[in-house]
Amino acid sequence: MTRELKEVQGIIFKRQKYKEADLLAKIITKEDGIITLVVRGALRPKSQLNAATLNFSYGRYVIYTNGRGLSYLRTYKEVKQYDGLYNDLTKNAYASFILDLIDHAFVEYQPLGKYYELAKFALERINENTDPEMITQIVQMQMLKAYGVEPELRHCLICGKEKGIFDYSIKLGGVICSDHFATENSRLHLKPKETAVLRTIGLLPFERLGSIKLSSDTKKATRKAIDRIYRGTIDLNLKTKKFLDELKLFNPSNN
Repeated sequence: MTRELKEVQGIIFKRQKYKEADLLAKIITKEDGIITLVVRGALRPKSQLNAATLNFSYGRYVIYTNGRGLSYLRTYKEVKQYDGLYNDLTKNAYASFILDLIDHAFVEYQPLGKYYELAKFALERINENTDPEMITQIVQMQMLKAYGVEPELRHCLICGKEKGIFDYSIKLGGVICSDHFATENSRLHLKPKETAVLRTIGLLPFERLGSIKLSSDTKKATRKAIDRIYRGTIDLNLKTKKFLDELKLFNPSNN
């Protein structure tokens, strides 16, 4: 395929050195998916392309692409940066994990649709000082569908009941009602409120989720539950997740 000049709108989220003065930068876009860009000369002194491709920069980028493999950055327009994410270690760690999670769910150039908007929503909220832990849990629950393991959260998997007290079963892949607690030994033994949180953040469109405020204990419980769901259903070993977990251990105030 012949390369063409194309303008894409997106967010830069990964970069690494490539050859002597060049960079590889990953950009997440809505229509064209995730693209790896060669940024020629970015490491040379005073390169404007370097500043435009810092992590958490966003805007319009003009690229040479044929829709597969490496694309090449030609120039950029109206690029800004999520300064709060770039300058704050904790926000940076949460945002990096979120984008890494999305990155691993798709092949390059696969349109992301609503998941691009989910990424944008998450970065904007964290940048604006919304609780990054809660935003990350929202993203994790909503990304399960993208990984092909969407849980059943609307009703009990066994009898179909929609209201009542629920728990989560990793084995069954969703929620079960209290009528079956005694016979289903794979449930997580969550408190009713904790299961309700998982159902809410997994079911409601993310743009309708306002500022969710939970107690520290509830938030820790839902985080552990989500981590168990991911370990039990998806084979992921993300360095960004490991770093985020280590950061929480080092600074408990981030929990």
